Amino acid sequence: MSNFTFTHFYETWLEQLHKLVNQLSSAPRPPSSPDQEHHLVQLVHKVMCHYAEYYKLKAQATERDAVSVLTAPWASSLERSLHWIAGWRPTTAFHLVYTESSIRFESHIVDILRGIRTGDLGDLSSSQFRRVSELQCETVKEENAITEELSEWQDGASEVIGECGDFEKKMGRLISVIKRADNLRLKTVRKVVELLTPQQAVEFLIGAAELQFGIRGWGINHDRQRTNF
Repeated sequence: MSNFTFTHFYETWLEQLHKLVNQLSSAPRPPSSPDQEHHLVQLVHKVMCHYAEYYKLKAQATERDAVSVLTAPWASSLERSLHWIAGWRPTTAFHLVYTESSIRFESHIVDILRGIRTGDLGDLSSSQFRRVSELQCETVKEENAITEELSEWQDGASEVIGECGDFEKKMGRLISVIKRADNLRLKTVRKVVELLTPQQAVEFLIGAAELQFGIRGWGINHDRQRTNF
């Protein structure tokens, strides 16, 4: 898949994500019947399949041109400034969970004090919080290991120029780093979704997508304004 083709795919993929988020937002929450809960489960599955498709196609683009993927030409300048190895930092998922949980908890604090369960992200159990914390620690370790691998690749960049025969090996290492980063991104979202209830998973995926849409929108507007000067 060429760079241009992946950029076009990404734009189409984002449009479909918007549609999926609209479906998530219109789904009944909290679910009042087994059918409604099953519907939430199906929607979460659709969104996760959508993310898996993105990383599958991105892996193909990486195989063809890892350096170009690392520069993320499909992203705005703001998005690229926030990137960690051509994408969002996996630990961002945990900050999102904590933020959404705090906001919802504060908005329902009266009900919660009365013992009324809301079932949303503001109603995470102690075991869920413990698992989120454990998963965050595991993810930080993996992030650091991948960052160190990229740093080692960058330290050896001068060798790429001096040893043309070793070029393919060097690029192979870069491809491996990018794929490891993307695999961690997808794995992190999957694990977070798994430890949430269907309702909470829907709210998490909506929050994640809205954050992505918001940053992209700001970034595109900034790039347009800069171009007009």
